[in-house]
Amino acid sequence: MRDQKNQAAKEARRKEKLIEEEAAQLAREQARRQTDLAREQAIQKEQAAKEAERKEKHVEEEAVQLVREQARRQTDLAREQAIAEDQEARRRKATNQPPE
Repeated sequence: MRDQKNQAAKEARRKEKLIEEEAAQLAREQARRQTDLAREQAIQKEQAAKEAERKEKHVEEEAVQLVREQARRQTDLAREQAIAEDQEARRRKATNQPPE
């Protein structure tokens, strides 16, 4: 009888210890999941910030490129006008016509 009581007490302690271990394991897993989630959120936030920075830089580069293209077009137009005026002046000189 005493053996049975001892055996029952041991079994009860074993079950109690198992319950405690399971609770501790569950707490560790939950903490790990929270840590993983926080890490993933930090990575996503960092990636979003980098993407926003890239987009902003791209917009700035597009504006600079547009200004450059406009300046190039104006320079090309001025060059073409100067060439046309020079050609007209040469033609008039060759035919001895006064400028208009």
